[in-house]
Amino acid sequence: MAAGLSVDQQIRGGSSRKFEALAKALTGLGADRIIYPRKSRVVSQRMSVAGGIPITEELAVELRQVVFGCSVSAPKHEWLRTGLVFRDSDQELSYGLKSSCNTTRGLLSVVQAHIIKHLLFEKRGKDQQPRPDTLLKPSRTRQIEALWTAIAEILWMIGEKSKCSVALPQDLVHVPQSHQYLQDGVTEKLNIFEFTDLEDLQIFIKRYIYLFEDDPGPGTLLVLYGAVLTRGTDKVKTDMDNDRAFLVAGVEEGSHCIVTLLLTGHATPYLHNGVVYVGDEDHYAMPQFGILNRSEVGFLVWDECTEGQVEGSRQPGSRLKTPSLPVWVSSCAGNYGVLFNTNRELLRNYHAERRFDLHYYTCGGGHCLLGIDTRCNEDEMCGSAAGGKGLGREDFSTAPPLEKLIHTKWQDAHVHWTGPAPVA
Repeated sequence: MAAGLSVDQQIRGGSSRKFEALAKALTGLGADRIIYPRKSRVVSQRMSVAGGIPITEELAVELRQVVFGCSVSAPKHEWLRTGLVFRDSDQELSYGLKSSCNTTRGLLSVVQAHIIKHLLFEKRGKDQQPRPDTLLKPSRTRQIEALWTAIAEILWMIGEKSKCSVALPQDLVHVPQSHQYLQDGVTEKLNIFEFTDLEDLQIFIKRYIYLFEDDPGPGTLLVLYGAVLTRGTDKVKTDMDNDRAFLVAGVEEGSHCIVTLLLTGHATPYLHNGVVYVGDEDHYAMPQFGILNRSEVGFLVWDECTEGQVEGSRQPGSRLKTPSLPVWVSSCAGNYGVLFNTNRELLRNYHAERRFDLHYYTCGGGHCLLGIDTRCNEDEMCGSAAGGKGLGREDFSTAPPLEKLIHTKWQDAHVHWTGPAPVA
């Protein structure tokens, strides 16, 4: 016991020293906690776009003409204000992109199909086989991964898996306003980046993914510009087979040429297999280049005038109807969506394709689950399924539009709806 100090003084002194030590510890803990907000800032940090080749006036004019049909009038505003935005990761349908109904829907549906393909069918180890319903509930990290993977895959495919171009905006304006070009706030600020390696492309898009996600922002336009630059403006014009054609035509949710460019690498309006020569006794036969190869994602189309009133070249052939994976972009009476099944082997197994489910999703947030029974081609099955009368061809005209779309692939199949019809 220290000399000259009472017991009470020593106790108070000991308590004081303990409080001082505790205060120092708390101060140190508070300093450590600064790491958390600093870390969150790093995650959300937006790296400035550096490098690339500044766009020229000639290329800016050409891009606007190929995409929008004119370089001296304002482009459709939705392409400057529609990003690639997911639903919240803690909500239902968190695998889905969302947007209002406009001409970007076709492009968004193709990206959505590739996102679903990545979430469901990416290569995994034999010991990593999670349930499909778990795969369709991605975290925020998985959402971002699926998005940059989808964009990179689309551009790499268009470049025939050997090269591609990406266009990103910077702050500096490269093209002044003139009698040839009306500024839109994006095109004149683009820098062009070339890639010959898929991994480099993926790293680059991942680094600048925020530019594609911004809402409002030009994410959809950046994907379309990248696709056109990768294919080449001259080739895109040739693909469309019409000197006056352009990609963002007067179609409510986007033209089929945008969809075929992003699905097959060719902006063709013709959906049949291969090359068909069309002519008559007064004209030489001219080639119509359709779908040259089968892709991983398919395309199904039904319009009000599909039944016997549309030329065959505008109806998908087997290469679009039967992709290598059970994921389809759909255009149903002009409304785009995505159909998919969670079984990778669906289209390779006859027995699996006799009875199965299809999910239908639109970027407007519509979703429904459809039960497909192709055994109804047999008279007895159809009779029992419909109370003595099968759906059959005679009832095709009475079916809802989405069922008619499904019948373009699975003719006369019985379709059972789970829940209400989705809203576009």
